[in-house]
Amino acid sequence: MNAENLRDAEQRRFAWRCRRGLLELDIVLQDFVQHHYDALTLEELQVFDALLALPDNDFWMLINNTSAMGKALGAQETARNAMIYKIKTARLNKPESSKLQEAE
Repeated sequence: MNAENLRDAEQRRFAWRCRRGLLELDIVLQDFVQHHYDALTLEELQVFDALLALPDNDFWMLINNTSAMGKALGAQETARNAMIYKIKTARLNKPESSKLQEAE
């Protein structure tokens, strides 16, 4: 397997892990992986992977509630908050093609 195949397999693994019991979270995370996975660094992928281990309601609360993010006390919290911000930003700034598909 070459590096591109490994990256594709890893993206599919992340996409599968983004399938959640909470439909709203499922939609946000699937869209994020589809449109932003290729731009994530290894560190960001590790943080995203850790976030995917959260229960749905906790993860959804982090995405929707800025005060739930908490203060960044260390590098780990700073990286987590940065990833949550990236997911929020991607959610609010969807590509036009995604917005058109949702309207249909």
